[in-house]
Amino acid sequence: MKRDGASPRRDGAGAPRRDGAGAPRRDGAGAPRRDGAGAPRREGGYQGRDSAPRRDDRSSGGRGFPQRAGTGRDRPDRQSDDRPRHDDPAIPEDITPNDLHSSARNELKTLSKENADEVARHLAMAAKLIDEDPALAHQHALAASRRAGRIAIVRESLGITAYATGDFALALRELRTYRRISGKDDQIALMVDSERGIGRPDRALETGRAADRSKLPTPVRVALAIAMSGARLDLGDTELALGELQIPELDPDRAFEWSPALFAAHAAVLEDLGRDDEAAFWAERADVAADALGMGGDDEDEIFVEDGLIEDEES
Repeated sequence: MKRDGASPRRDGAGAPRRDGAGAPRRDGAGAPRRDGAGAPRREGGYQGRDSAPRRDDRSSGGRGFPQRAGTGRDRPDRQSDDRPRHDDPAIPEDITPNDLHSSARNELKTLSKENADEVARHLAMAAKLIDEDPALAHQHALAASRRAGRIAIVRESLGITAYATGDFALALRELRTYRRISGKDDQIALMVDSERGIGRPDRALETGRAADRSKLPTPVRVALAIAMSGARLDLGDTELALGELQIPELDPDRAFEWSPALFAAHAAVLEDLGRDDEAAFWAERADVAADALGMGGDDEDEIFVEDGLIEDEES
C-alpha cells in the first residue's frame, strides 16, 4: 500500500494513514510503549497492505490500509442484505464505491451489487476517518461487517479500527479471523501489539514467534520486530528488547518508510538502558529520516543518510 504523502511520525506511534487504497490499515507498529498499553507508535510504522486501515506504523507496523484480492469468495455471505440499517453511520453522497481501492472492491464480488457498493462506501469512509476520528471510522467498519462479515478485507478493517480505538480484545479477535479467512500474516504486528494491550506480553511473544519472518514483506517484518521489542519491555527484559531490534533494516545510513519508527524504537530502548549518547544518535537519525521522507516521493525509494543529511539514491 502506498503512502499518501503524510510525513512519518517522529514519535514512533505509527498512526493510521490513508494511502489511496480506500480502507483503513495498520500493519506496522512504532516505538515500543513502556506502559504496557500494547500500541507501539509507528507504520507504519509499518506498511504493507493497500486497502485496510493502517497505523504506521507506530505499530502497525508500521502504518497506514491493506489491499487484498481473492478472499472470501468460496461461499456467499448469507448474513448480508441490501436493506439500510438504522444504526449505520451516514455516508456523504460524494463518497462512491470507487473511493475504495480496486483490489479491495474485488473481494466484494460475492455480494449483490447494491450490498457490495454500500460495503465499499463504508470501508472508504473508515479509511478516510481513521486518522481524525477513529471511533467513527470503527462505526463504518462495523456497518460493513454487518453486511459482509465473511469478507477478509471487512474483518481486517474492523480489527484495525478496533485497534485504533483501543479495543485490543476485539482487534485481536477480528485480526485472527482475518488471518484465518485470508491465510495472510501481514497484520501479525498488530496482533502482537493487541496481545500486549490486553496485558499478555508472553502470548504476544508466542504469537510473533509463530510467524515465518522470511515470508513477511519488509515493512511488516520491521513492524513485528518493534512490537516484539515492546513485549520484551513489558516483561522487563530490556536487553532482549534491544536484541529484537537488531535487524538488517537498522541501518543509520539508509532510510525507508519504516526507518523513523525503527530508529525511534531503538533510541527508546537504548535510553532505558542508560546508553544516552547512543540513544541521542538514533533519535537524531529518526528525526532526519522523518524529515527527508516527509518531503515527498515514493516510500519505497531508498534514501542515503550522511552527516545528518539525506539524499535520494538517484541524486
